[in-house]
Amino acid sequence: MRRTSKLTSVAVGVASIALAATACGGTSSDSGSGSDGSGDSKGLAIAYDIGGKGDQSFNDAAYAGLQKAAKEFDYKTADIEPTEGETDADKEQRLSSLAKQGYNPVIGVGFAYGPAMEAVAKKYPKTTFGIVDSVVEGENVASLVFAEQEASYLAGVAAAKATKTNTVGFVGGVDVPLIHKFEAGYKQGVQDTNPKVKVLSQYLTQTAEEGGFSSPDKGKAAAEGQIEKGSDVEYAAAGLSGQGVIEAASKAKVWAIGVDSDQYKQAALANYKGSILTSALKDVGGAVFTLAKSVHDGEPLTGTQTFDLKVDGVGLSDSNPEFAKIPGLAEAVDKAKEGIIDGTIKVKTE
Repeated sequence: MRRTSKLTSVAVGVASIALAATACGGTSSDSGSGSDGSGDSKGLAIAYDIGGKGDQSFNDAAYAGLQKAAKEFDYKTADIEPTEGETDADKEQRLSSLAKQGYNPVIGVGFAYGPAMEAVAKKYPKTTFGIVDSVVEGENVASLVFAEQEASYLAGVAAAKATKTNTVGFVGGVDVPLIHKFEAGYKQGVQDTNPKVKVLSQYLTQTAEEGGFSSPDKGKAAAEGQIEKGSDVEYAAAGLSGQGVIEAASKAKVWAIGVDSDQYKQAALANYKGSILTSALKDVGGAVFTLAKSVHDGEPLTGTQTFDLKVDGVGLSDSNPEFAKIPGLAEAVDKAKEGIIDGTIKVKTE
């Protein structure tokens, strides 16, 4: 029988992953064996969200966690791309196939896997499932969620310090509650730092099926429109579409703020890196690795696992040397981070 508990925070730093998995609770004593009952597991499998591998953001961060697990545990792994216009039934079939093959854990990358995972997890009780960015109830399910609003607040602080026009932009991929968290934190960070700064916001689509997370052309057009209105800092929470926002910012010689991964370091964005001031980080790779390690150690995590600023589950990058050159920016970000961690700053999610 699995022991399930809520986890308020899990450390995802390399040095503290083992401690987090054993000391913070929320584990299961079940070995999490494969669905064939053999007790053997092929290792980790992940099923990508819209945009797939190569988005230089959300999905690629998950892939980095898979690579780390494969190297450290000598795992066999599988990573499966989504298909355009797929249904919940398609996702169910994908997750079921991975579990049936003996992969353990099986992780759905993105909230879109919620309905499918709820159905599939019940069919394969000996397999540990993970879902990123959604909460799914189940004795063998770990819900890997993040405090995106906290990283976005820090991005807002940076934007308010970097702007010269007192106008900055936010581009959301899809108009859903998850992306509202990014926008809410960003706006609050901007306003708390400089109330005179105006935030222009735009969502690319109402549903993911319309391409809000997978259309760089849509992101580019939205950013160009905001730049024409005076924005000189563009922050995108839009998956693959964010590449278009970064391209537009680079072309206009204004700042871009990346998301999820440290996009200043992404090879595919090398032509634009000089314009990427910072990135709001979300350690999806660390969460994927943490779940894989827990299964490998025979104590699979279950329940809600929240990765926040306090445990470095989210954060803000400073890879671009220009980050340190903008007067007062680094100091303001550090002060805001301390305030969020000690509770004196309460970051909104809406």
